[in-house]
Amino acid sequence: MDSSQDSTHDGSDWPVDKLTALRLGRKLVTEVPASRPGRRAFVDITPSRDRSDDRARDEGWVRQDKGRRFSLRHREYDGHRLDGFDHDIGATLVASADATDEVALRAALTAWGLRPDSFVHPWQTDDPS
Repeated sequence: MDSSQDSTHDGSDWPVDKLTALRLGRKLVTEVPASRPGRRAFVDITPSRDRSDDRARDEGWVRQDKGRRFSLRHREYDGHRLDGFDHDIGATLVASADATDEVALRAALTAWGLRPDSFVHPWQTDDPS
């Protein structure tokens, strides 16, 4: 096995704080080029959550899970609508994918031409979703 496959498997190509966020079930986002001027586009990674996460929340803690599944969504919006409640008017889903684990997530990001270090927490972006 070469070193690139090994780093994909152990998550070392992810910034530690971002990999931890995903394992804690927190969404990450990156802005990507839009199809035309006046549009803004984002890709989000949403980790799966289940009853164990709900139970942990009810008990006042957050459950970490290295075995989470992930959903990726590439959405594009009218740039002038991002600040309002009607951001979904004119929005389009450009692409979506599901990943069964961290290895599949990394493969999907590679296929989409995205790097793990480009992702940030949603509040650090203008992503309205």
